[in-house]
Amino acid sequence: MEEYYYNQLNRTGREAYHAILTGLKSLSPSFRIPLLENKELTEIYFSVRMDHPEIFYTVEFKYRYHNGAEYGEMMPVYLSDRKKIPAQQQAMHGGKGKQGQIRNEKEIAKLLFIHDFICGNVRYDKLKKPYSHEITGPLEQGIGVCEGIAKTFKILCDALGIWCVMALSDNNPDKKIKYRHTWNIVRIGGQYYHIDSTFDNTLGKPDSIRYDYFMLSDKQLFRDHEPVIYRMPACPDGDRFYYKEAGLSLTKTEDVRKKAAQAAKKGKELTFHWRGGYLTRDVLAELLGIIEEEAEKKERHARLSINRPQAVLRISFEKVIPAEQIVLEEANEGEKS
Repeated sequence: MEEYYYNQLNRTGREAYHAILTGLKSLSPSFRIPLLENKELTEIYFSVRMDHPEIFYTVEFKYRYHNGAEYGEMMPVYLSDRKKIPAQQQAMHGGKGKQGQIRNEKEIAKLLFIHDFICGNVRYDKLKKPYSHEITGPLEQGIGVCEGIAKTFKILCDALGIWCVMALSDNNPDKKIKYRHTWNIVRIGGQYYHIDSTFDNTLGKPDSIRYDYFMLSDKQLFRDHEPVIYRMPACPDGDRFYYKEAGLSLTKTEDVRKKAAQAAKKGKELTFHWRGGYLTRDVLAELLGIIEEEAEKKERHARLSINRPQAVLRISFEKVIPAEQIVLEEANEGEKS
């Protein structure tokens, strides 16, 4: 398990971190910690919970100290009766066990399993219930927001021995982004990559999973993500992007025609990444024309859903002309006003 946020702290902060971690894991009603300002303690408390998403049963604390003392006393506020928490922990352990059958697979296969488990079984909670911010939402209730989804992704990575941390960006009222957003960074083969299961979750469906945000570089991810609040490892490599590795990152119109013909013949959806230049109005019109030609050969019509920031297109082949042939998608609408 990577204690990434712990490693960012100074000596006193690390001492407080360990005191908080030990106290919370033992479900102590109170425990001694170094004397620090409340704002700094709040940050350390947050750091513990970012590194340890298995601590889902407390989100705030009370604090008291005496003037002149070197240590204060922290009193966590537990979300439920402390006697009931062990049973909840056991239930969480059962949820984590869903990945047991792929324990011996390669790291990419493990990451795909976790990603697909979340996208196939967790619904984005637009009501933002309190437990949706913790692993209890995705693993027990089947719903979650970005924080709970990222925590679930990390705890499953931890269980499978994959280096994983949670990244956090701020809100941006100018862009109508109401909330902070959370996703994951993983390390594979010495390189770091972004995975945003929440964005893929809101774009796809359980039977039609998307991979627009699976194994992205910094350049790719920050096309539609705000800057991170805390310092994160650089992610310069874009070669492991899902669609590129799957042979679905296309640069030529003839390749689009070939893929469209195959999909139309089978009556299946086609999702691909366009790497042949900017998705201008003219380029989209050309691509739609090619795809529609192949659809008409099978007495169908094309409908394009476009994730423009990531240049990913999903095509369905309809029996009737759709009311809108081109639809612009927006990932993670729940984070916006």
